[in-house]
Amino acid sequence: MEINGKSNTNGNKKSTTTIIDSGLCEIKSHDFAEKLNTLLRDKKGRLQDTAFLEDFKENLIGGFAFITRNNRWITCGTDLLGVKSLWYSTEDGFAVASEKKYLEMAGYYNIEKVDPRSTLSYDTEEGKLDTYIDCKLKPSAEPATKQPDEIIDQLYRLLGDSVNRCLPSSKIGILFSGGVDSTLVSMLCKKYSKQDICCYVAGLESEVQAADVQHALKIAKELELPLKVIETSLEDTEEILRKLIPLIETTSVPMVGVALPTYIASRAAKEDGINVLFTGSGADEIFGGYNRHKRATDLNNECLKDALNIHLEDTYRDGLIVSELQLDLRSPFLNRHVAEYALGIPATLKLNEKGNKMILRQVAEISGIPAQFAFRGKKAAQYGSKFDRAIEKLAKRAGYKNKTDYLKSMEKNYKPKLGVLFSSGKDCHFAMYKMKEAGYPIECLITVKSKNPDSYMFHTPNINMASLQSQAMGIPLLEQETAGEKEVELGDLKKAIERAKKEYGIEGVVTGALYSTYQKERIENICSELGMHVYSPLWHMDQEEEMYKLMEENFHFLFSSIAAYGLSSKWLGKEITKNEIYELVKLNEKIGLNIAGEGGEFESFVLDCPLYSKRIEIKKSTVIDIDEYTARLNIEDTILVQKDKPQRE
Repeated sequence: MEINGKSNTNGNKKSTTTIIDSGLCEIKSHDFAEKLNTLLRDKKGRLQDTAFLEDFKENLIGGFAFITRNNRWITCGTDLLGVKSLWYSTEDGFAVASEKKYLEMAGYYNIEKVDPRSTLSYDTEEGKLDTYIDCKLKPSAEPATKQPDEIIDQLYRLLGDSVNRCLPSSKIGILFSGGVDSTLVSMLCKKYSKQDICCYVAGLESEVQAADVQHALKIAKELELPLKVIETSLEDTEEILRKLIPLIETTSVPMVGVALPTYIASRAAKEDGINVLFTGSGADEIFGGYNRHKRATDLNNECLKDALNIHLEDTYRDGLIVSELQLDLRSPFLNRHVAEYALGIPATLKLNEKGNKMILRQVAEISGIPAQFAFRGKKAAQYGSKFDRAIEKLAKRAGYKNKTDYLKSMEKNYKPKLGVLFSSGKDCHFAMYKMKEAGYPIECLITVKSKNPDSYMFHTPNINMASLQSQAMGIPLLEQETAGEKEVELGDLKKAIERAKKEYGIEGVVTGALYSTYQKERIENICSELGMHVYSPLWHMDQEEEMYKLMEENFHFLFSSIAAYGLSSKWLGKEITKNEIYELVKLNEKIGLNIAGEGGEFESFVLDCPLYSKRIEIKKSTVIDIDEYTARLNIEDTILVQKDKPQRE
């Protein structure tokens, strides 16, 4: 998901607010938008009512991210712990996205992470970014005044409330490793949920079963927890790594080792129709669960640092995985009330001669977990699942000296197979070109041919020529007919994408959307149902910039229809050059005409581009005038000809 703003943008500037997976928090986005959009600003455009932002973040206790646009300002931020992430760039205007790779895909290089304790506000007219420090994570002073039993009871209530407030109305999945963290979350889900639950554990397939799998089986049987075990072969692990490395944006051996069981278990949950997963993430950070905590001179200070930094790796990695699988991940330990209370618990109740996370283990015991499980020590996930060993074996088998070099060899190897929603116009061609340049394999073109010339979703002028363009590129074309009835036509689009998935193995689709949320949201909803991703590399690209970029990249196209005041049939049938773009810019300044035709002002037809091995030459065409400002070009006869060296006046 990306929002982009530039000082010269021609996009819609009305007030909008986007909430990214509010997860554990209760939020009324319309109330928030209304408040943000009425904030007083000084003459320089800076926020006046910053106290509202502090109150807002303090009142929301779970994971969330927000992006809001109000006329000239784009404002964004996340929860205090960074359970949800945002990335931004001021390299060319202002762009913000929920994942770093989406900004990279859009051509940005100077990319930074939004600090969870800050809110950003960008003035698109002045081109200035202001950063507001909102509030801090505040360890509770209450536990220091309480007896251990009182702390245990209160912690149990806080965790129960955290789980209870984010239970979905559908079946629940739980990432389960047999450790105290995930076992306690499972017991609380079982206690409070009215829906079925299922625990998922993943490990390497081997003669001696992985420790996490062994313990998970014992605990699940004892506590009557439904459990699904996924054991993965060494060969399958290597195939998964090829997808996983580019996905999680790191080759760190520990990070990848933890990501493997998370991805495999999450994928199994998705295949079972589960949409919401619970995890025990964050417990080690706030209760002192790592071996390095044993050496800390000030344990609670170390725990606070860990909690403040968890967004840099762990929650971002897990978020990337579940986003890819289109799952919602809930982390009860990262509820702000739980975290702040835990960070105030005396260190001696967390770590002592009996072990680590002692106070949490006592909470687990009163929840009904037998002491043999509640107080059992556990290896880190990459070791308990045996996936660290798998990486080592694969590295040696491939001839690498170490695991790091082996993982780095896969860093950019895997790109999902894509199909392009293809209309014969400039935008779908340019989007496909950008994705192909980024290394993504384009397996097919998907064209929906509407019998209704006024379809809300689909381009109709000269759509029959898509097959010739397909031939020029050497990319197979999949065609689907539709009556073109509003909303009903979406069912035919879904059929087409399903066919492409089955026949060509595509894992995602490319759209040429610039600003049309009507089309983009409907395509995303369909792909979400099919478990596929949508790539819109032109989304919120400056429209004048797009037109000139097409010239620079040697795209040759003409207008195949016009339907707007300021245009006439003289625009039809002639190739668009910089001169025509200059005229469009003047019309935009004079009457507000959309430069890229995103509002239906015109449709285009591509004759040639870098994707073509041959160019299209029109032998015969007819201009059909409908009224003074509406006309279309009917292309009747065409041929493919060998291309000369690309030149443009």
